[in-house]
Amino acid sequence: MRRAATTAAEPALPAKLRKLRCAVYTRKSTEEGLEQAFNSLDAQREACEAYIASQRAEGWVLVHDRYDDGGVSGGTLDRPALKRLLADIEAGLIDVVVVYKIDRLSRSLMDFAKLVETFDAHDVTFVSVTQSFNTTTSMGRLTLNILLSFAQFEREVIGERVRDKIAASRARGMWMGGPVPLGYRVENRKLVVDEAGAAVVRRVFEGFAELGSATRLLPILRAEGLVTKTGRPFDNGAVYKLLVNRTYLGEAVHKGRSYPGEHAAIIPRHLWDRVHAILAESPRARAARHRDRPPALLRGLLFGPDGRAMSPTYTRKKGRLYRYYVSQAVLQGGAAANDSAVRRLPAGEIEGVVMAQLRALLRQPEVIVGTWRAARAEAPDLTEAEVREALGRLDPLWDELFPGEQERIVQLLVERVTVTHAGAEIRLNLEGLAGLARDLAAKQPREALTA
Repeated sequence: MRRAATTAAEPALPAKLRKLRCAVYTRKSTEEGLEQAFNSLDAQREACEAYIASQRAEGWVLVHDRYDDGGVSGGTLDRPALKRLLADIEAGLIDVVVVYKIDRLSRSLMDFAKLVETFDAHDVTFVSVTQSFNTTTSMGRLTLNILLSFAQFEREVIGERVRDKIAASRARGMWMGGPVPLGYRVENRKLVVDEAGAAVVRRVFEGFAELGSATRLLPILRAEGLVTKTGRPFDNGAVYKLLVNRTYLGEAVHKGRSYPGEHAAIIPRHLWDRVHAILAESPRARAARHRDRPPALLRGLLFGPDGRAMSPTYTRKKGRLYRYYVSQAVLQGGAAANDSAVRRLPAGEIEGVVMAQLRALLRQPEVIVGTWRAARAEAPDLTEAEVREALGRLDPLWDELFPGEQERIVQLLVERVTVTHAGAEIRLNLEGLAGLARDLAAKQPREALTA
């Protein structure tokens, strides 16, 4: 049940004089200075309380409830204290609304018309301490509309000045606030490169320039544990949003126009141009180009001992195709700095080693049991024998599959391959294994398992 607005203790009023409950509403557009012991809201309230006290002979009494909106624009009605005030008016707890100046209640002519309509519907009088008028008369309403028109004009002029200031500041390359892009932090109101985030940004640009596809890049980013500014894994939208952000070129952008920025660039111009040359192609043309290139079973899955991805590449000599996986250290020209890195691997050789290990792993009891347990989440009726049979069927069918289908299955089964001078370590994707086992088991008649 809603409590009644309480009134301050006042001297007894004449018996025939109607008591008018007065609520003081105060507002300040910014939070600047609100931390002071006596701020703008206090000054407004003091003036309004003094005015109410001067009208005591007319039956005016002050309600205790405070309706103060600090740091809220007058261009909106979405204000906590104003909402409480309107609720109390609709509940019949307020007779007079007192403000220091009209624009404290609203700077919008349309919004104020709505407020006045609410006041009239509940027989509430509106009073401005510094602007004397009566809203119950036609002349008072005319005066109110004139004052409100000037208040709205003032608000629009202030808005234009702010927009002009922002445009001028952006033209000078200054940072004017907003979400801070990944790879930067703000110091003294300026963007400063954050090396940890900048490395992620460079990795996204380099990976996209190499692969030409966000879809193919995402598994690599997730395998490397790279996340967005908010700490979430990358998705297609986050990748493309990052790739078109000209802030990484060291530019400031305002309303579609770019200006040299005060901050340092993270991405060099030649890498930006490579990425945007790819983005300029139609998705269909990019897909056709990817279909024409040689298959790579371990694309996005192979990593060197330094934790950096090894990317597929190829060359043709005298009509023959030679495929390799090359370390990012070599691609970026820094291989000499790390002699322990695995720089280049023949694709056929490492793919053969990985596939031999993968086939052996799929026959191990612990892998079969783990796959069965993971598959039961969506297929409760699936038995361990069915999973064993399904995974066993994959081995003899492998050589009959097209290269593209082989690549799809490896991408599904393998989470990561780390290669060192001593060999290769495979990390399986149990969820992918479970999905493949369910599909294969569904195609295998149950009678064959019990025969």
